[in-house]
Amino acid sequence: MEQQSNQVDVESLRSSAPRRGSCVDVFLGLSIVFLFVAVTGLAVGGMLVTKELRAELRSVSQPIPASPVQLSGIGDSPSSAYKMHNFAYLKPKKSALENCTMPWTSISYDERTSLGSNFEYNSLKYSLKPKKKGIYFIYIQVTVSCTSHCKAGVLKLELLNKLTCNVELTADIEKTPVSKKCWTVGHLDSQDLTTQVTVPEEGLENWRLELNSSGLGMFLIE
Repeated sequence: MEQQSNQVDVESLRSSAPRRGSCVDVFLGLSIVFLFVAVTGLAVGGMLVTKELRAELRSVSQPIPASPVQLSGIGDSPSSAYKMHNFAYLKPKKSALENCTMPWTSISYDERTSLGSNFEYNSLKYSLKPKKKGIYFIYIQVTVSCTSHCKAGVLKLELLNKLTCNVELTADIEKTPVSKKCWTVGHLDSQDLTTQVTVPEEGLENWRLELNSSGLGMFLIE
């Protein structure tokens, strides 16, 4: 009788093992499906966020147009009004490259200007000052061209320890323009921001700064 009972127990264990195995298989299958859906969702979301961020950076990295027609075309929508208050763009006043504090100037047409009301520019100190404390997107755009036989060197523009932009120039006899954009995001107080230009000891003879495709820009994020 005892032997018969043991046989029954063994048979019941053998019959329940496949059922437990099938449950484990189903659980593992559902886990894999869930993980696949989650990873796919994160990947799609990441792609959308990256695409949106890149589009935003491309749009803000372009300077306010120097053309009077384009400046006059800026609308009066709330978004445009916000940009006109919290966005600043300055272009260089001279093309000569030498050790100095970069002299900037704003772009204006009629009642519009590329210097928002949230900013002050001191034309004597060549300094840009934000009136509001906050997080700002800051960028420097540099385009340099060779007017004749030019030697290699490094042009450095530094915005008061907030942003440094090094432009590497190679020996150029084909007069090919060199362009570079440098940007950062950081906290700014109400302080005067000057841009220091540094050239090699031997200078950058025959290199010149392109005024209409170089500039300093920033806007308030929050």
